[in-house]
Amino acid sequence: MAKQNSSNLNSGLWLLIGKIHHKRILVRQRELIPYNIPTRQLHILGIIHDLGPRATIAEIAKKVERKVDVVSRQTVSMEKDGLIKRIKDKPKTRLLRLELTEKGLDLVRIKDKSKAMDEIISVLNVEERQQLKTLLSKILIKLNEYPSD
Repeated sequence: MAKQNSSNLNSGLWLLIGKIHHKRILVRQRELIPYNIPTRQLHILGIIHDLGPRATIAEIAKKVERKVDVVSRQTVSMEKDGLIKRIKDKPKTRLLRLELTEKGLDLVRIKDKSKAMDEIISVLNVEERQQLKTLLSKILIKLNEYPSD
């Protein structure tokens, strides 16, 4: 009976984590409507900004845990939208470095500003937030032990 209860609790926790993630994305997407940018693109812009001159498609793919071809397609779209520039460091190299345009830089400035996310997380006090961060970090460490591709 205890094993059944533990299994139900585990299933319920995974379901809850999934629901929170999904709902968080929906709330954030709604908040970003005036800026006309999807959350994934905004996340990539932030990574490009953080990486600076080391911003390559391969480095970004590592950070977002996606395949290089997926990130490459995303950056082509972002370049068409005028958010980034893809630059060859050397004329005969295939290695592309990514750089934010002024439009992309403007969007990065709003990346961490989320009234909704701040309001939602405010249901937890500072100590609870730290505990949650610690617990989720432990789960992520264990998840990283399993192959995901």
